[in-house]
Amino acid sequence: MMQVFAQSVGAVARQWRRQLDMRFRHLDLTQARWSVLFELSRHEEATQIELARTLGIEGATLVRLLDGLEKAGLVERRPCHRDRRAKTLRLTGQATPLIQEMKRIAADSRVALLADVSEEDLRIANRVLSQVAARLETMNGE
Repeated sequence: MMQVFAQSVGAVARQWRRQLDMRFRHLDLTQARWSVLFELSRHEEATQIELARTLGIEGATLVRLLDGLEKAGLVERRPCHRDRRAKTLRLTGQATPLIQEMKRIAADSRVALLADVSEEDLRIANRVLSQVAARLETMNGE
């Protein structure tokens, strides 16, 4: 049962990201770009290192993504007050309507995907996934 659960979580996560990717396509956003924008909308003022760790990508990969987002006027880098060597990231005002549209699309997608799932089943699923996430953090030394 554990193997089936693990495979299911991975498959559902990939399919859900693919669904969002298709729904964001008209916004000219790749999965990598919209992932960065969503994460920054949740944790603005993150450093590049923190964001790379959260997204599970290499720093060099994030730098390339940020270069494109900065060129598009959606993200800006600023000196970090805590560490002069680091840069903090902020969404620009130009990113605000795009983030709002992304959140609307994501919410509509959640409603459509979870319409037939009971509140109780969602609570149980959230509890299980929270336990797995906590264990992963412990195992990964975070």
